[in-house]
Amino acid sequence: MLIGAGLKRAGHKREEILASAAALFLRQGYADAGMEVVARTAMVSTATLYAYFPSKADLFKAIVMETVEALSAPVREATRTKGDARARLNALASAYAALQARPETRAVFRMVTSQRRRFEDVADYFLHAARDEVGGAALAVIQDLARTGELKVDKASWATGQLLGMLDHATLTLGLTAGDPVEPRRSVTAIAEDAVETFLARYGAR
Repeated sequence: MLIGAGLKRAGHKREEILASAAALFLRQGYADAGMEVVARTAMVSTATLYAYFPSKADLFKAIVMETVEALSAPVREATRTKGDARARLNALASAYAALQARPETRAVFRMVTSQRRRFEDVADYFLHAARDEVGGAALAVIQDLARTGELKVDKASWATGQLLGMLDHATLTLGLTAGDPVEPRRSVTAIAEDAVETFLARYGAR
């Protein structure tokens, strides 16, 4: 019991450190966020911080890996929606658009890409894992709708890219060019519904 409780506390402390460090990196940038500042922000000693993460690079990598999991969770949840093609695609598109419109998503994307030269493997992991987690969830829905005859697609991966691309332009790309906090003029729901209607006009079974 004592061992289990100790492991639970250790896991909780690790999450607190990651959350504090992520907020600091996003606010100040990787280069300007020293480990001593991370320790103060997380309210732990530098010795404790280094016990969990031997270097700032290790800390950065852990933040990126866990961020992918957290960001993709709402999209994976949306794939469980039941109903016809329109209902399922609207749920998927709305979750994805909401994810891409979040300032936190844009900030993480910007931070990772800005550190590509220093952490090429981490940047590649972030982009590939995000594609596999989020794009894979969308692909699974489109493949399932094609199997049931509700969609007619020659190549499901291309169709998936087209749907997500329509959503990216009005959400993620807007934020990266105009500023992370900038919101689309239309609601996320309207953006998602418009993209789905365009998608169904092209791929919906008639």
